[in-house]
Amino acid sequence: MSRRPHGLRPHRPHPRKARFAPAPGPASPTAALALAVVASVALAACGAQPEPAARAAGPAAPATAQFTENGVTVTLSVADWHAGDGTLTAVFTPEKKGFHLYSTDLPATGVEGVGRPTTVAVSGTLRARAGLTAAADVRTIRVPGVDAPVPVYPDGPVTTTLPVRAEGTGDATVLVGYASCSTEEGCTIPVADRPVRLRVTATGPAFVAP
Repeated sequence: MSRRPHGLRPHRPHPRKARFAPAPGPASPTAALALAVVASVALAACGAQPEPAARAAGPAAPATAQFTENGVTVTLSVADWHAGDGTLTAVFTPEKKGFHLYSTDLPATGVEGVGRPTTVAVSGTLRARAGLTAAADVRTIRVPGVDAPVPVYPDGPVTTTLPVRAEGTGDATVLVGYASCSTEEGCTIPVADRPVRLRVTATGPAFVAP
């Protein structure tokens, strides 16, 4: 049996200390940009397309038109549009109580010069399919100095409708006429052929903003 020399200890290997990789720090701006470029190239290679930015919608054409002249507010609209046909509606509203409008059947120069008819006509790319009608009953009044009775509508608003048809696309015009009167306060100055512009497209007519 061999013996080790006195005072000498057997050699034992020292354990190695484990080495750890340092934790990654925050990516630098340059590295982040490089990653973004790589990702974009990868998407392009796969055929992916970035979502387009939403386009800002332009102002919509007005669905109605309105004006006030000589004591009456007129509101126009087009409804029930289908295959080039629709209905033009005009609402006549006197600004003051006690005022009435004259019948659509009144002669153009009135009865012995008294009154003016309520009228709605179209020109340009719009044509009337039938005559103008009013959603109000006609009554007659007597005017001093006038032998014949004068046909009028009851005091207040009157709604009229005109069936229309488009003959192609382009510009069109609504021509409005009326006069309002009161048995106590007299009459306002008549309005004749007051124009309101429209633009007819493949989807229908729309009023042109003044």
